[in-house]
Amino acid sequence: MIAILYIISLIIFSLLFIALYRRYYPVSGVPCIDIADKRIKDMVVLDIRDYNETTEPPIANSLHIPYAYLKRHFSNIPSKSLHIIANDEIEKNLGVRFLRRRGFDVQSYSIIHCPCRERGNEKWNTIKKSKTA
Repeated sequence: MIAILYIISLIIFSLLFIALYRRYYPVSGVPCIDIADKRIKDMVVLDIRDYNETTEPPIANSLHIPYAYLKRHFSNIPSKSLHIIANDEIEKNLGVRFLRRRGFDVQSYSIIHCPCRERGNEKWNTIKKSKTA
């Protein structure tokens, strides 16, 4: 009886570990590149942000498929090198891992709300000011 409980708890722990790993552990071999970088010119720019988040800084010439719709529409993505645009690290990790499992060559990524951009560059400041204050 104890052995069965031990095996069940080991399976639950393993599944939890795998879920947390896929979501939070950074993807290796994919560098962060600024959207304005010239290396992106030869890649397909894939915006995996949600529809209501893409209107903030629009990205010209990008293919927009939110992460939630990648399973249905990954066949619409050209089989060239990809540059991913994500809203945060979790979305980037999940998107890159999904696309790599499907055989896509993800070369780089950009995160729109990157804290390093908020420090020195006012253009990327994402703190919204109240209109009534």
